[in-house]
Amino acid sequence: MDFSLNDIQEMMRDSASRFIQKEYDFETRRKLAKSDVGYDQKNWDLFAELGWLALPVDEEAGGIGGTVLDTIVLQEELGKGLVVEPYFSTVLLGANLINKFGTPVQKETILEAVISGTQKLALAHGEGHAPFDLCQMRTRAEKTANGYVLSGKKSVVIGAETADLLLVVARTSGTAGDKDGLSVFGIKPDHAGVSLKNYPTNDGLRASDITFNNVELSTSDIIGDADQAYGPVNTVLLEGLVNLSAEAVGIMEKLVELTADYLRVREQFNSPIGRFQALQHRTADMFMEKELSKSMLYFAAIEATEQSDGFENACAMLKVRIGNAARFVGQQAVQLHGGMGVTDELNVGHYFKRLTCINSLLGSRDYHLNKLVSAAQA
Repeated sequence: MDFSLNDIQEMMRDSASRFIQKEYDFETRRKLAKSDVGYDQKNWDLFAELGWLALPVDEEAGGIGGTVLDTIVLQEELGKGLVVEPYFSTVLLGANLINKFGTPVQKETILEAVISGTQKLALAHGEGHAPFDLCQMRTRAEKTANGYVLSGKKSVVIGAETADLLLVVARTSGTAGDKDGLSVFGIKPDHAGVSLKNYPTNDGLRASDITFNNVELSTSDIIGDADQAYGPVNTVLLEGLVNLSAEAVGIMEKLVELTADYLRVREQFNSPIGRFQALQHRTADMFMEKELSKSMLYFAAIEATEQSDGFENACAMLKVRIGNAARFVGQQAVQLHGGMGVTDELNVGHYFKRLTCINSLLGSRDYHLNKLVSAAQA
């Protein structure tokens, strides 16, 4: 199988690599993470100019028409820079859902604004009792004469603090456990009855817990078709899992590089510690874990692009593989750097924090492992 990059993938990788090297050093990233909004709008405008915001959007809607095989190439590079701009939440989750499920009018209005960089999105799907299980949704929208009344809570909604539109998944019919009966509503954060509790996450991003208290909505606020959102949302979340894994692979690649560089310059007994065979074995193990993860990433990306029957299992296997590898590579990098590996001034600890948070997003490693075990037993 040919794994060489096509023209679009080469362009995205090269533009991202140049951006990270020239405009996004570690100190710049630290300052952005601690700023009021948590990122730089100028960078976001640049993302729009470079075409990154249009990458997964169909050509008919003004996008590039890229697949998961295209977005993972960009995500790997963004992972190396620990980019804090809300690319994942706005483009790879929000815009991807509109692209797959929105009406023609919604695609025209919302996606055009996203591609131009004037609108940011946040997908509110997770709830405290079931972070990744859509069927256990408790947020509910009751039908009324004038539309719907929405009540419930969403937890750890990445990018909601600066989003212009929230895409809220809620149950509009059926009972807990049903795949049918889920709908998506487009709601502005300042809508009456919507309350956001914003906070920074351990990896330098921003998230929100959102409460919906009898929020009155019209039928025009529904994204796509009512009661039919499970399939599209589930697909978007699984593709998001693959893209998160690509970011993790980029981070692990950077950690292997940083650790190898450090072992070449750190001396003990008048010799670089990289000459010690035991440490060479550990860095070799880090490299192998990263390479195995990358292979699994491309397998899952191919399955996602083809929407094969084994798509969901491939994504679950990828998350397990990434969870194991990220923990090992991150811990080894910190230990081989010694005590300074966890300091705020060194980028290694920040990479490790991001890897740890990625493991908890879109279903943890344990969640997906249990899912695979249950499927095998069935």
